[in-house]
Amino acid sequence: MKKTLYFMLILAFLFSIFSCQNKTKVNNEQNNEETYKKTMPEWAKDAVIYEVNIRQHTKSGTFNEFTKDIPRLKELGIDILWIMPIQEIGIKNRKGVMGSYYSIKDYTKTNPEFGSLEDFKNLVNTAHENGMYVILDWVANHTSWDHVWTETNPEFYTKDSLGNFIPPVPDWEDVIDLNYDVLELHTAMIDDMKFWIEEADIDGFRCDVADQVPTEFWNEARPELDKLKPVFMLAEAETPEHQDTAFDMSYSWWLLHGMNQIASGETYITVLDTIINWEKENFPEGSVKMRFTTNHDENSWNGTVFERYGEGNLCFSVLCYTLPGMPLIYSGQEAGLDHRLSFFDKDSIDWSNIIYEDFYKSMNQLKKDNIALWNGSYGGDINIIHCKKESSIFAFTRIKDENKIVVILNLSDNEAETDIEINIDGEFTDYFTGNTYTKEKLHSTKLDACEYRVLIID
Repeated sequence: MKKTLYFMLILAFLFSIFSCQNKTKVNNEQNNEETYKKTMPEWAKDAVIYEVNIRQHTKSGTFNEFTKDIPRLKELGIDILWIMPIQEIGIKNRKGVMGSYYSIKDYTKTNPEFGSLEDFKNLVNTAHENGMYVILDWVANHTSWDHVWTETNPEFYTKDSLGNFIPPVPDWEDVIDLNYDVLELHTAMIDDMKFWIEEADIDGFRCDVADQVPTEFWNEARPELDKLKPVFMLAEAETPEHQDTAFDMSYSWWLLHGMNQIASGETYITVLDTIINWEKENFPEGSVKMRFTTNHDENSWNGTVFERYGEGNLCFSVLCYTLPGMPLIYSGQEAGLDHRLSFFDKDSIDWSNIIYEDFYKSMNQLKKDNIALWNGSYGGDINIIHCKKESSIFAFTRIKDENKIVVILNLSDNEAETDIEINIDGEFTDYFTGNTYTKEKLHSTKLDACEYRVLIID
């Protein structure tokens, strides 16, 4: 009896300790969620981002060859290098000869096609030496069919009724879906993300199909990554709640589609008002949107900027640079990339004539020099100027402190005329031509096809 009583007392004591520890753990987790506050790194306040397609950027398609181009990109005015996935690509069910960058076999091994981990670390170090930052494309939604986890942790995957691995969507036959109901997967994925910060000193992540992964995972991952260094997080999604805790910047797919439809004549420029107002009303204050006319998906699957925008491609780029948000340049865009790059095979970019280098250098300088055009809460609010409804001219102002910007764009391939009514006194200077304007002179504005003006008062 005494032994039984003694044993019961020991059990009660151990249970009380476990309960206290468990409560402490729960309380700590709750406190972490309550006290963590996302902060965008200050270095992103006026940044321009460049998407790097390692495979196609150079003839050799290697880290080392791309690294040689970093000083030129610095001169171009690039601040952030977004590197498309660099990990080992799966062989099973591979598409094409070389496979998709987004079919990853091992999150912590580099694709030998590109080079070694040491080569990649040298790339990152060179970027840092040039005052640039590096974010790595991260594919958390799915892996290749022959990823190491299919053997070590098959429970990490979504399965059909027969227990077979399945793709996330039917036509993604080269990848299989991960199951975030399994909490151990969260830990494993975050550990692999940490690897690249600890080993290669990268500065953040661009997260592929981020809205297909539970927001709770991203909210769990961001604080853990920030413990290592302040990171910059980009979501390939347009989900407002992502920017509450986890992400600094998200895609502006709706804007891209709107621009495509304006250029093709499928819709009116008033769709831009709708998009901008939706963003203002739905995203947290200070959120940053990534603005772009092209990227790896758009170029390969939907067409080049020349196919979609024709002679207006630079006018739409000016729009992306002057709207609230961070502009993106894709590998080869400054060289007038005029064909759809192969996604699964080698297809090198032609750098023989970098025809838009001066244009993008001037646009990047425009952004740096004008606080009204900075990113998120660092920049100025947008005020749309309502022109005649039938006009193809889109105009708006951005103002921050004493820096005042008026942007006027003819988003069509025909001459257009409209009335511009603004309430700003002083003399404006056109950034591109040096011509000067007053608000009275803008009352009747005529623009040539695809013409753009960025007027500045300091």
